[in-house]
Amino acid sequence: MLSELDTIQLEGLTLLASVGDETALEALRVNFLGKKGRLTAVASQMRDVPPDQKAAVGAKLNEVRTALTAGIEERLLSLQAEKDAASVQGIDITLPGRPSPGATLHPLSRIRDRAIQTLRRMGFAVADGPEIETEWHCFDALNTPADHPARNEKDTFYLPDGRLLRTHTSSVQIRTMEVVKALPVRIIAPGAAYRRDEIDATHLSVFNQLEGLYVDKNVSLADLKGTLEVFFQEIFGPQTQVRFRPHFFPFTEPSFEIDIKLEVKGQEARWIEIAGCGMVDPAVFQAVSQMRGDNLFNPEEVTGFAFGMGLDRLAMILHGITDIRHLIENDVRFLSQF
Repeated sequence: MLSELDTIQLEGLTLLASVGDETALEALRVNFLGKKGRLTAVASQMRDVPPDQKAAVGAKLNEVRTALTAGIEERLLSLQAEKDAASVQGIDITLPGRPSPGATLHPLSRIRDRAIQTLRRMGFAVADGPEIETEWHCFDALNTPADHPARNEKDTFYLPDGRLLRTHTSSVQIRTMEVVKALPVRIIAPGAAYRRDEIDATHLSVFNQLEGLYVDKNVSLADLKGTLEVFFQEIFGPQTQVRFRPHFFPFTEPSFEIDIKLEVKGQEARWIEIAGCGMVDPAVFQAVSQMRGDNLFNPEEVTGFAFGMGLDRLAMILHGITDIRHLIENDVRFLSQF
């Protein structure tokens, strides 16, 4: 048996030198080391070897297996090296390389990340919710009357089962208040919203919103004003002027539109509307309390503020983009500016 093992080793290593590709190499490996290979067949005869020869035969068997395995691995590396060399044959390695353009974040991703980071530093946590909503979460709980224009099919995408594509991320505020265990609630809800708007330079049917909610005992209008002034000065610069104009929203009372003073070099400074906000209407707290069946959001004991803004609009103002459609067209000439 020892001589047979020597023969197997010699034949295997001799054939390795003539193997021309990886397919032939694998066939050789199976022939010698596979489950039905020659070396495996010899190993199966170990039970017939006399006891005084078992140690010598076993050692020789391991030696042959190790030699063949090492030879196969070495030949495989050699074949791969030959293939790599052939693939670059004729290439002039002295030619200068072609630079690969670096990727950058989309302007919407930039403003979204920046807004979230700013508000997280102020103590807000990120919350999420479904984009297909119920009327209760999107309108009823937010004190929106049945005849409000936003509930009309001309303004909102309704599904056959009565649900709808959310028109704002305020529905996330309601869903958060439904499930929290204790106060305070301090969350922001970035995400997509949908409205039946005619697409033009300032409107899309799908846009990106970021809304915020802070509820606790003794939350005041001063808290709201201070929070948003700091936020917009962080986004647009410390010298940014912010003003609050009285307005009406069904879910806040009092309510305000927020303007910032835009100063562009070579142009006269002007005020532009950028967000809406207000103190949470007690009717919203009542609706949530009825749904929960407890008094955690008792309007006699808690107050809160809410705000909302379009991230698309923030990006347009920050980067001087004049047409909102540029943000969704994926034109490389436009995106390469960022």
